[in-house]
Amino acid sequence: MSDGHLVLPMDFAIGPAPREEAAQILAKHGVTGANVQPSCNISVFQDGTNTVLFDVGSGPDFMPSAGALLDNLDTIGLTPEDVTHVLVTHAHPDHIWGLLDDFDEPVFAQAKHMIGRREWDYWWDPETVNSIGEQRMAFAAGARRRFEMMEDVFERFDAGEEVVSGIQAVATYGHTPGHMSFEVRSGGEATLIIGDAIANHHLAFDRPDWPSGSDQDADLGVHTRRALFDRIISDQISVVGFHFPGTGFGNVEKSGDGFVFLEASQ
Repeated sequence: MSDGHLVLPMDFAIGPAPREEAAQILAKHGVTGANVQPSCNISVFQDGTNTVLFDVGSGPDFMPSAGALLDNLDTIGLTPEDVTHVLVTHAHPDHIWGLLDDFDEPVFAQAKHMIGRREWDYWWDPETVNSIGEQRMAFAAGARRRFEMMEDVFERFDAGEEVVSGIQAVATYGHTPGHMSFEVRSGGEATLIIGDAIANHHLAFDRPDWPSGSDQDADLGVHTRRALFDRIISDQISVVGFHFPGTGFGNVEKSGDGFVFLEASQ
């Protein structure tokens, strides 16, 4: 389900990558101009018993172009009360600021909320706001405030655990210190919900060894990205990328020294 999209400066998309080569790759994917507008894709999984959300989007307080999740859930007949589980990949604003409503009450009040222990501990630490860097200070303050409001609601888990029946947590650290992906298995099919561990369908796919400016630990982010691509290709598993185009759901194929994302047909 779409939560809308972000509007970010092109410099953010390029980050530390070689500017001229990066611009050529972006143009090949139709990304030009002064801004990039990545989609925000919330995954919904239903098994007849559970209705699971993977992240909850921006809510009303991050960007006016995002925060559309509740309206889009309504179009398929789902209300916040229908959600049984909220699983968090990581605690950046576009993934968790939708946890609370305008009155600081949990939006998904009937749901079990779950987050990786390592990710929780990082954002819960009062020193994080001072050490994370000026550009991300608001991220830290926003995450800490929401976690303080919901301390008794959240359960923590470790990598490798089956957090809901058929859903296993996969450590994909680097974008944030405790970033988690989730492998969802149903019958003989599996999908890997990768959050921002592979943050886009252009530079991260064409040049997976390039560091990303959106990763807090750039070197670890590269290592994680390469390992994910190896797993996706070897297991022939479908993926959902939070900022991939369209629905974000599709398959990955090898292409030269890089990879290509193929959105699944509806």
